Amino acid sequence: MGAAEIEEMQGDGLQTAKDLFSGAMGGIAQVIIGQPFDIIKVRLQTTTQYSGALQAAASIYRTEGALAFYKGTLTPLLGIGACVSIQFGAFHAARRWFEARNVNAASPGSTTPPSRLSYGQCFAAGAFAGVSNAALSAPIEHIRIRLQSQPHGHARLYNGPLDCARKLSAHRGVLRGIYRGSAVTVCREAAAYGAWFTAFEYMVNSDAARNGVDRRDMAAWKIAVYGGLAGEALWLASYPFDVIKSKMQTDGLGAQQRYPTMRSCFAVTWRADGVRGFWKGIWPTLFRAMPVSAGTFAVVEMTMRAIS
Repeated sequence: MGAAEIEEMQGDGLQTAKDLFSGAMGGIAQVIIGQPFDIIKVRLQTTTQYSGALQAAASIYRTEGALAFYKGTLTPLLGIGACVSIQFGAFHAARRWFEARNVNAASPGSTTPPSRLSYGQCFAAGAFAGVSNAALSAPIEHIRIRLQSQPHGHARLYNGPLDCARKLSAHRGVLRGIYRGSAVTVCREAAAYGAWFTAFEYMVNSDAARNGVDRRDMAAWKIAVYGGLAGEALWLASYPFDVIKSKMQTDGLGAQQRYPTMRSCFAVTWRADGVRGFWKGIWPTLFRAMPVSAGTFAVVEMTMRAIS
């Protein structure tokens, strides 16, 4: 291996480390901004006791207190940073792979920059990022959802994330307990992050081309706006999968289980509520998506610029 190849590998490794670190910072911002919205979404998806998001928020505050909006935060705070780190690291690794293939396949005389990704390739890179992240996000979200949806006070089922993980594992083992809902999580992550990264790249590239600027010089507020809009695309592309995932991950254990498989959960939801059943809780989710996704992309971008 020549010196040039070694230097290239070191450069790729350093860039991957930067991608992972900036993604972790974005993940922490995502949890802090989004957790109160997320608990309302889960309650609306998995119970029928609330008439809407505002009534759910008021009821939670009145009966459980302000800190209830941060129930189950420890698990995502530790894990979502890692998840978003993986998402951005995997996306940029896949992007560089596609760029190298495009350079090798470029025809002489082409006016298109040979390394530029098509939006189909961008979606594939985003889907790869989502699937790469699923092995970590599935158990983290399962534990968070169990903690968010458990009864308040003395009736609570779990004394924290470790107790929840232990009880889920004791019931059906790690794979069938903690990793319950993993198949639908993979489907959700692929659709969600394919749409997320593609929408963001499209808006940023269009703005850069329209105004004749390098995207690295784009104002931070624009990055935040486009990141927020990308968050809307993420949930519109994946929300039905998320509803099924939430139902499966708050399902009863043992004899109380209603949804033995992803397919049965889809069928029961369709029979009970039709199309509307797959979109319960969408409005607070979309409301949450804008600030959460804006904050994520803005923090990631600013971190990347600071360490570059």
